[in-house]
Amino acid sequence: MYKILFALAAFSSLFGSINGQVKKPNIIIINLDDLGVGDVSAYKKGSLNTPNIDFLANNGVRFNKGYATSATCTPSRYALLTGLYPWKNSQAKILPGDAPLIIDTSLMTLPKVLKKANYTTAVVGKWHLGLGNGTIDWNKKISFAPSEVGFDYSFIMAATTDRVPTVYIENNKVVGLEEKDPLFVSYQQNFDNEPTAITHPELMTKMKWHHGHNQSVHNGIPRIGYMKGGKNALWVDEDMSDVFLEKALAFIQNAKSTHAENPFFLYFALHQPHVPRVPHPRFVGKSGMGPRGDAILEADWCVGELMAKLKEWGDLENTFILFTSDNGPVLNDGYYDDAVEKVGKHTPFADLRGGKYSLYEAGTRVPFITYWKGVIKPGVSNAMVCQLDFTASFAHLLGLPLPAGDGENQLNALLGKSKKGRRELMIEATGRLAYKYDDYVYIPPYKGSPIVETVQIENGNAPEDQLFNLKKDIGQRVNLAKSMESKLAFMKSKMALLKN
Repeated sequence: MYKILFALAAFSSLFGSINGQVKKPNIIIINLDDLGVGDVSAYKKGSLNTPNIDFLANNGVRFNKGYATSATCTPSRYALLTGLYPWKNSQAKILPGDAPLIIDTSLMTLPKVLKKANYTTAVVGKWHLGLGNGTIDWNKKISFAPSEVGFDYSFIMAATTDRVPTVYIENNKVVGLEEKDPLFVSYQQNFDNEPTAITHPELMTKMKWHHGHNQSVHNGIPRIGYMKGGKNALWVDEDMSDVFLEKALAFIQNAKSTHAENPFFLYFALHQPHVPRVPHPRFVGKSGMGPRGDAILEADWCVGELMAKLKEWGDLENTFILFTSDNGPVLNDGYYDDAVEKVGKHTPFADLRGGKYSLYEAGTRVPFITYWKGVIKPGVSNAMVCQLDFTASFAHLLGLPLPAGDGENQLNALLGKSKKGRRELMIEATGRLAYKYDDYVYIPPYKGSPIVETVQIENGNAPEDQLFNLKKDIGQRVNLAKSMESKLAFMKSKMALLKN
């Protein structure tokens, strides 16, 4: 009890009050999809220009050691919303679009924590954490959805833009469905007489598949999985950014008008630059790097529009914004979209080794920025921070008991008030683990090819132990396992303790 009172007193002293009551900030998490450190120009590694994201970085704290827990989407998003390591949940892996919800509805998730402090909560954008508890009837209200894990409002896609169903789901119901044309989805087999990218290649009018994406075709683009019906509900890829932005802004306006006394929490999960990269025509050709670069510029525009509205509505001074990505970058991820051919001198991976799917740094070290006008002073931090810590850190910010889990209270680091962050962190990539402690990272031996051939990314597999000093060797080129046997033994021991 005394800890809670002390936290409230500290919060009130730092952030002020209204009518004698502590003023709680609005909270927005902007989570992109497969964005690399080098894709944000504030990091000064690549050649793309992202002025709106840079505004957050240049007027907030830009973290050089910001991490997702995982090198793929579903696991890292699970950790962000639950404060739990995803490798502890066997279901936390890249999910098909009809997978059941993998978040236990009894867990004290991030939105549930914030609701205890009277926040109005919403998720807009990519979900990819499962829906339902088994077979889904897409034509009825969907149970076991964002509403069951703490979100008052949701406007989402079920999985990813390259997976069926290619429909929006608003508050547990597919948007635009007509009773006369029901929607059916399968990841096991195709429906009778339904065309695929294999049987009807002429349907691929906008993009062709390179690997994996050769089943149902929608909007001229082949996808993963099979789908039938629901024609009136199918999204238009080119309009997705506008739709998500419109829904996000509408939520904020509604929250302010109907719950003016309460702060809001928006989890804004943008889909860029995940494949298929199909930006709106007004962004096509703007980057000179093909659809991937254009999609990133589109995402940057979305950030700018959101910030402009917050300023117009007088909310910038009382909104804590966190910008990040679910995992590191990839170029060719299943479509012929010239991502490799047109990348030029741009370096999405910055000076890091690996990428999406990898245990090396580029798999989980991601853009990570915090912004809160008038509270966070501009700066650059080398503190190790992780999305895993959002739930515990916000709980502390609001004077709430820290929820059980793996997250740590790193509020001072996130606010730029401390140069110290986490000391240790376990990261995951396609079921494999690596362990970080201070400046060192240890990767155990793993069998298999050292390269994900389809995407041409080093995955971290090697027949021997790998130990790197990231402070001296950010590119992970000098394996210290044999020359630093005592450090290796220490890392192995610490990793075993954390695992068990």
